[in-house]
Amino acid sequence: MLIDFAASPLSILPPLIALSLAIITRRVLLSLGVGIALGALLLSNFAPIEAVAYIATTVKSVIIEDGGINTWNMSIVAFLLLLGMMTTLLTLSGGTRAFANWALDHIKDKRGAAFLAAFLGVFIFIDDYFNSLAVGSISRPVTDRFNVSRAKLAYILDSTAAPMCILMPVSSWGAYIMTIIGGILISHGMTEYSPLGAYIALIPMNFYAIFTLLMVFAVIYFKLDIGLMKKHEIEAEEKGALHGGDKDAACLQDELGITESEQGKVSDLIYPILALIAATLFFMLYTGNQALTKSELPFSVLGAFENTDVGASLVYGALVGLLFALTTTFKQKLPLKEIGFALWIGAKSMFGAIIILFFAWSIGSVIGDMKTGAYLSSLVQGNIGLHWLPVILFILSGLMAFSTGTSWGTFGIMLPIAGDMAGATDLALMLPMLSAVLAGSVFGDHCSPISDTTILSSTGARCKHIDHVATQLPYALSMALVSIVGFVVIGFSGSVLIALGASSVAFVAVILVMKQFSKR
Repeated sequence: MLIDFAASPLSILPPLIALSLAIITRRVLLSLGVGIALGALLLSNFAPIEAVAYIATTVKSVIIEDGGINTWNMSIVAFLLLLGMMTTLLTLSGGTRAFANWALDHIKDKRGAAFLAAFLGVFIFIDDYFNSLAVGSISRPVTDRFNVSRAKLAYILDSTAAPMCILMPVSSWGAYIMTIIGGILISHGMTEYSPLGAYIALIPMNFYAIFTLLMVFAVIYFKLDIGLMKKHEIEAEEKGALHGGDKDAACLQDELGITESEQGKVSDLIYPILALIAATLFFMLYTGNQALTKSELPFSVLGAFENTDVGASLVYGALVGLLFALTTTFKQKLPLKEIGFALWIGAKSMFGAIIILFFAWSIGSVIGDMKTGAYLSSLVQGNIGLHWLPVILFILSGLMAFSTGTSWGTFGIMLPIAGDMAGATDLALMLPMLSAVLAGSVFGDHCSPISDTTILSSTGARCKHIDHVATQLPYALSMALVSIVGFVVIGFSGSVLIALGASSVAFVAVILVMKQFSKR
C-alpha cells in the first residue's frame, strides 16, 4: 500500500533519524547514509531492489539533472575546489604569514582577532557560501595566532553569513526572496508595496537575523563561552588545541604541509581576495544583465541581482581570484613543482566538505520526495488565533529548515503559504508573517547538521563539522527564544517598535544569563 507522505508523520522520519544519529554518534556521513537508506525503503514500500535503484537515481541527480549537468551543485563543487587551491597558494606565497604578522602589530589580543573575523563577515555579504569560505581563509591565520578555537571561528562565520545576506537587498539571498515576495504581493493585491519596499519593511522584523548578528559581537566582547564552546576555547588557550583535543598544528602552513615563501607581502593576500570579491560581484551583475536582456527588460542593479546566476558567478570570481594568487607565486619565481603541489593540496583539502555536501544533497532529494515540507506546512492549518500566526510560522519554518537542511527551500514553500494565510485572514499581518518565515528559515538552517551553509562554515574555519553544530546550537536556540518574544509581541500589538523593544529586553536577559554560565 502506497503511503501519502504529505499527510503522514512518517515523512519526517528520515531527517529526524539522520539528525539524531549525527548528534549521538558525531559521525555525519554514517548518519546521513542511514537517513537516505531509510527514506529509500519507505518510498519503495520496503522493496530492497527498488530502494537501491532509487538511491542510485538520487545520487545521479546530484550530478546530472534533466539530461545535463546539475549546474548549481557542480558550480558549488567547482567553487570549493578553486577556493581551496587559492587558499593554499596564498599560504605558499607567504601572504597569509605576512597578514598574520601585520595583524600581530595591529591586533593585540584574542578578542581583536575574533572581531576581525566578525567585521569581515558583516562587510562581505554578497553570498553566504562566499562569505563563509572567503572570510574563513582571510581570518583563520590570525585567529589561529591568538588561539581562537576553530569552533568559535566557525560560529562567527555561520552567524554573520546568512543573517547579513538576508538583511541586505543587494545579495543573492535578497534577490531570490524579492522574486517570491513580489509574486505574493501581486496575487493578494498589495500594490502599496514594491518588492524592494516590502523587503526593506521586513528587515526590522527579522528578529533572528538582527539579534544573531548582535550576539556574535556580544559573545566576542563579553567572552560568552558556554557549553561545549567553553571547552573548545579553554583547550585552545591552554593547550593550543584549536580543533579541540590534542595540540593542533600551530599554523596553516603546518596543517597543509606547505612551506611558505619568505618573500610574502600583505598585498599577496589582499589583492587576490579583493579580485575574488570584485569579480564575483561583476559576474553577478553581468549574468543578471544577460538574463534581463534575454527577457527584453531594461538594466537595473536590483533587476540584475534578481536574475543573476549565482553559481556561475562564484566560479568565475574564484577563477579570477585564483589567477591573481598564481600571479603572486610567479612573481616570486617559486618552483612549478611547489605550485602544483599546493594546488593539489588545496583541492584535496575540500574533498571532505564535498563528500558531506553530496550526502546532504542526496538526503535533500529524499526529503523532497517524501514531501516532508508539505507535511510540516499542513500542521499550521486549523483554528489558530490570528495573533499567534507569526510565532507559529517562525517555529514551523525553523522545524522545516532544520529537517530539510535548506533555508531557500523553506522560503519557497513557506512564504506562499504565509501569504495565502494572511490573505485569507488579515492582510495587516502579511509582513510580520513573511518576516517570521524568513527568520525561522535562517534559524533552522543554522541548527541543521545537513545544511550546506553550516557545512561550508565548518569548511571555512577548517573545523570538525559536528563540533561546529554542537557549539553553535546554544547560541542559535537562545536567539530563537529572543525572536519568539518579538513575534508574539508583534502578533498581538502590530507594532514593530514595541516588538523590537521586547526582543531587546529578552536579548539583554539572555546575555546576563550567559555571563553567569561563561564564568571560568
